[in-house]
Amino acid sequence: MKWIMRGALTLLLTVALAYAGVCAYLYIKQRDMLYIPPKEVVAPNVEGVAIEVVTIATPDGETLNGWYTPPAKKDGLVFLYLPGQGGGLDMQAGRYKRMAAKGMGFLSLAYRGFFGSTGQPTEAGILTDGLAAYDWLIRQGYKPEQIVLHGHSLGSGPATYIATQRNARGLILEAPFTAASDVAQERYPYVPVGMLMKDKFANRERIRDVHMPVLIVHGDRDSVVPYHHGERLFALANEPKIFKRMAGEDHSTLTRAGVYDIYWAWLGLTSAKP
Repeated sequence: MKWIMRGALTLLLTVALAYAGVCAYLYIKQRDMLYIPPKEVVAPNVEGVAIEVVTIATPDGETLNGWYTPPAKKDGLVFLYLPGQGGGLDMQAGRYKRMAAKGMGFLSLAYRGFFGSTGQPTEAGILTDGLAAYDWLIRQGYKPEQIVLHGHSLGSGPATYIATQRNARGLILEAPFTAASDVAQERYPYVPVGMLMKDKFANRERIRDVHMPVLIVHGDRDSVVPYHHGERLFALANEPKIFKRMAGEDHSTLTRAGVYDIYWAWLGLTSAKP
């Protein structure tokens, strides 16, 4: 009987130590898993689009890289594009071509620690970066009603935050999460993510404080941020709001699937309705 008890205790201790080891590993490596900065920084080379590399100073002393193209008309719209966890500005050529072809301007931001920007990424830092990018556009002479906030995936975090702090034409959330910590909890259901995760990006809490038009677009076969995140976030958003389901689309296929036609319609730039 004692032998059985000792064996059971040994097994229980082994399982507990293994579980603690997994939690410790995830805690230590969490930012390496959340942020995936590109290793190579390249110059803009998008056919048909004149892009200027700009630098943006943050209030806490970091220097950010951005790719910028002004709108075709002085009073035209400019997108503040906030990318996902990869954050490579050169990976968005399809977006740049579509915006430029429509006469839109854009500022595509490299967060701290990404694509030549200084510093190390954290939630607080990335939220600061987003505000710094918005304020840079204001200093260039753009009015709030000319600025469209557009966050994809991880970028939905800073985009939603900016919308609680500044005015804009509207907020576009493409493949957004209710919170980064919610996605992590779904992937690791037996780990106390809420206790361990430092950078939660809780859009579900901030969206209630957004008082501008909101458009949420999500692919119903998203393999990175499940579709139900977009639905839940939409339910929490204030009016006016629109949700668009992209049937059969994954996390990063929406651009080629025609999502910008939805954006143009939402902004009133075509006769079609989203």
